[in-house]
Amino acid sequence: MRLLKVATCNLNQWAMDFDCNAKQIKDSIAMAKQAGAILRLGPELEIPGYGCEDHFLELDTVNHSWECLKDLLLGDWTDGILCSFGMPVIRGSERYNCQVLCLNRRIVMIRPKMCLANDGNYRELRWFTAWKQRDHLEDFQLPPHVSQAIGQNSVPFGYGFVKFQDTAIAAEVCEELFAPTPPHSELALNGVEVFLNASGSHHQLRKLDVRLRAFIDATHTRGGVYMYSNQQGCDGDGCASIVVNGDVVAQGSQFSLKDVEVVFAQIDLDVVASLRGSLSSFQEQASCKKKVPSVEVPFSLCLPFNLKIHLSLPLKIKYHTPEEEIAFGPGCWLWDYLRRSGASGFLLPLSGGADSSSVAAIVGCMCQLVVKEITNGDEQVKADAIRIGNYKDGHSEMTRLRAKMLADEIGAWHLDVSIDVVVSAFLSLFQTLTGKRPRYKVDGGSNVENLSLQNIQARIRMVLAFMLASLLPWVHNKPGFYLVLGSSNVDEGLRGYLTKYDCSSADINPIGSISKQDLRSFLRWAATHLGYLSLADIEAAPPTAELEPIRSNYSQLDEVDMGMTYEELSVYGRLRKIFRCGPVSMFQVYFILLHPVLTSHLIGFKRDRSNRWGARLTPSQVAEKVKHFFKYYSINRHKMTVLTPSYHAESYSPEDNRFDLRQFLYNARWPYQFRKIDELVSELDVQDVKDSRNHDTVAATSDGVGGMGVAAAGSGNPSVGF
Repeated sequence: MRLLKVATCNLNQWAMDFDCNAKQIKDSIAMAKQAGAILRLGPELEIPGYGCEDHFLELDTVNHSWECLKDLLLGDWTDGILCSFGMPVIRGSERYNCQVLCLNRRIVMIRPKMCLANDGNYRELRWFTAWKQRDHLEDFQLPPHVSQAIGQNSVPFGYGFVKFQDTAIAAEVCEELFAPTPPHSELALNGVEVFLNASGSHHQLRKLDVRLRAFIDATHTRGGVYMYSNQQGCDGDGCASIVVNGDVVAQGSQFSLKDVEVVFAQIDLDVVASLRGSLSSFQEQASCKKKVPSVEVPFSLCLPFNLKIHLSLPLKIKYHTPEEEIAFGPGCWLWDYLRRSGASGFLLPLSGGADSSSVAAIVGCMCQLVVKEITNGDEQVKADAIRIGNYKDGHSEMTRLRAKMLADEIGAWHLDVSIDVVVSAFLSLFQTLTGKRPRYKVDGGSNVENLSLQNIQARIRMVLAFMLASLLPWVHNKPGFYLVLGSSNVDEGLRGYLTKYDCSSADINPIGSISKQDLRSFLRWAATHLGYLSLADIEAAPPTAELEPIRSNYSQLDEVDMGMTYEELSVYGRLRKIFRCGPVSMFQVYFILLHPVLTSHLIGFKRDRSNRWGARLTPSQVAEKVKHFFKYYSINRHKMTVLTPSYHAESYSPEDNRFDLRQFLYNARWPYQFRKIDELVSELDVQDVKDSRNHDTVAATSDGVGGMGVAAAGSGNPSVGF
C-alpha cells in the first residue's frame, strides 16, 4: 500500500487583504499538519484573493504576493508538507495566474494557468496571459529579495508535473478542467496520480452538480485522485472535495460562515495504479503518450501499510435544493458584507410583497446561521456578532400587516411608515411651480402623469431609506450605519420594471440575480423550514407594486403592467443570455419551444412551463411577444448602469457593473499596505538624518527640473490643466 493523507481547503479570502489572507493560509496549513496530511491545496489566487480584478494590473499586488510567499517559506509552514499556493506572477512582460508548489522551504515549481476563465462573471484575460508552451519547462529567476531570503535563485516554470519517489502530482487550475482537452487526460497517461485543482468559482443556482460530475468523470475512466479547493464566502461557494477513481470520498460545505475549513482524505494510491493497470485502452494509449515535462524531487510522500490507518470511503454527495441555495448562499454573502463593511445592521424597505419579504427571510436565515455557529463555539463569528450588534455582554392594510408579521418573526425592529404626506408635499410644490397637479390614470390622468406619480413614491422611499439607515443607529445609541438592502429581482432588472433610484438603488441586493419563480418557491420553503409562517400568505398574494390607488374595479398587477408574465421573462432571459439569441433567433427558438414535436432539437432547455400558454399562440403573436420584450429591454437598459451590485445566482443576469473592474468592498484600513508605507517612512527618516549630517560636506546638484523630474507617462503637460 502507498498511503497518502491529503488536505484541501475552503478559505474565505478577502481581495487585497494580505494580512487576513496570509493568516488564514497559515491556519489551514496548521490544521492540515495537525491531522497528519502531507499535501495541502488552497484556492486559486489565495494570497491576494481572487476578486482583486483591476488591482491585478498593479505591480503592488504582485510584489505583496511575493512578500507573503517569502514569509510562508521562511517559517516552518512548508516543512514536511507539499503546499500549493495561488498568486499572480510576472515573467518578463507577461502576468500569469499561477500555482506555486512549495516543500521544505523551497519552491518546487511554478505552474501558470493555461486556460483562462473569460465568460460570464470572469474576465481573466483582462489581467492575465494564458501559458502556451506545453513541451518544456523554463527557468524562472526569483525576485532578488525572495532569492536572497530562501537561498534559491531559480525555479522550473511552465506546464508539467512533479515526480516524487513514490508518486507524481500535477496542478490543473480551475477552468482547465472544463477545456475540450483538459490537461489531466495526458497527465494521467504520463503517470500523474494526484491532480490539484485550485479554483475561484462563484455560486450559481443548480451549478454544483456540473462541477462535481467533472471531477468524477476526470478520474472514473482513467483513475486518479482529484483534489478541489475553492473560495468560500462573498461570491464563492466552497465545496472543497476529494475524488478517488470516480468516487467522492470527502466533501466540504458549500455555504458556511467559517473563514477556514479543511477537508481531509486518507488514500491508498495503489487503487489508482490497480485501476489503470486493468484498463487495456489506458495501457495502449500510455505506451505511445506525448511526454509531458516533469520536475524530480527526491522526497517520499506516502506511508507504508498500517493497520491503524483507516481509508476514506465513498460518500453520498450532498446537494442543496435551489430553495436552500437561495437561503444559505445570499445569507452567507450578507454576513460577509455586514462584518467587513463596518455597518451595524441592515435596513430594508419591507413592503410585504414577495421580493422584499424574500430579502427579509434571507436576513433571518443569516441570523439563524450566526446563532448556530456561536452555539457551536465559533469565536470569530461570536466576536463579529458582538461588534456589529454593539452588545454590552402608500400600501394596503393587508400588505402592512404582512410586513409587520414577518418583521416580528425574524426579530427585526419594524417601523410602519406612510409616505402619503411626503408625496402630497411634493405634488403641492410641483403645483406651485407649474400650476398643474398630475393625476393617476384611474382618476383620468395620462400615462405620463400616472408613471410620474408612481416614480415619486418609489424615489421618496429610497431617500427615506437612506436617511433612516444613517440616523437609526444614532437613535438606537449604536455606532456606525445600516446597509440599505435592495429587493429587485433578476426578471424585473431584465425587463426594466423598476424605478431608477428606488429598489434599484441600495447598498447591496441579495436577490438581484434570482428569478421571481425561484423566489416564490423559496418563500414556500422558508415558511416551513425557517419558521416564518407569514411567508405563505405573502407568496400567495398576486405580485403588485401598489403604486397606483386601489379602486373597486381596479388593482395594479405587475404582470399586467409589464405585458408579460414572470415565467415568460425567465424564458426571454435564458434565450437572450444563455442561448445568445438576438430578436430573430429568439423568435425562431421561442416558436420551436411552443411545439412539442420540434422541441427535441433544442437540447438543454426545459419547455414544461412555457408550453402551458404557448400552444395557443400564432407566429404573429409570438413575434409580438418577442418584439415587446426587446423594446422594453432596450429602452430600460440604462437602468442597469446604476443597478445595485447584486449577489450572483442566475446565469442570465443583466447586471452591468463594468469598465473599472474593482471590488466595491475594501478593507479601508489597508493594514498590510499601510504598514509597508510606514516601514518605508521609517527607513527614509533614518536616511534623512544621515544625509543631514553630511549636508555641509556634500555639494548639492540639480538638473534644473523641479519635483521628481519626470512626468508620469500619458499624463500630459504637468504644468497645464489646473
